[in-house]
Amino acid sequence: MSHRRHWHTVLVSGSGTAGDDHADAASAPTVPGHRPYGDAVIGVVGVAVVDRLQGPSRLLAARRTGPGALAGGWELPGGKVKPGEGWQEAARRELCEELGVEVRLGAFLPGPGRGLLYPLGPQHAMAVWLAEVARGVAATGPDHDELRWLERAELYDVTWLPGDLPVVRALEPLLGS
Repeated sequence: MSHRRHWHTVLVSGSGTAGDDHADAASAPTVPGHRPYGDAVIGVVGVAVVDRLQGPSRLLAARRTGPGALAGGWELPGGKVKPGEGWQEAARRELCEELGVEVRLGAFLPGPGRGLLYPLGPQHAMAVWLAEVARGVAATGPDHDELRWLERAELYDVTWLPGDLPVVRALEPLLGS
């Protein structure tokens, strides 16, 4: 069996409204937003911005400006969930802050870790949603110095940060060739 899983069979649709972060345990992370495993682990949202939610063919990658070891690495836009903030609320806020766009959230992409999250080392765990730009044009800002739309054949033309690579592998079968 290939090491690559075909996650498209387990993508879970969501309405994308602010109040439905945990409405159904099967459609969202199974743990609270800010500190998913208590104070030891911080919740992070990753947003897989695609050119369109129905039949996506391209994924937006963002190159980090820092800090230190992360500088120059490519990632999905997103960031830490603030105290009292829901996962999807954090995803929308982060994309507005980082890229200057409003997004329409699509399906939640379940991760392999506890709570359906993607582990990011000992201190962070990431929940990932697909999204498309609803308003604005994605632009670089303080966190990123370059953005690229990548087709399926180009996904590995950039050096993904280690925490984002499993997400990219899960997204690969979703992108048209």
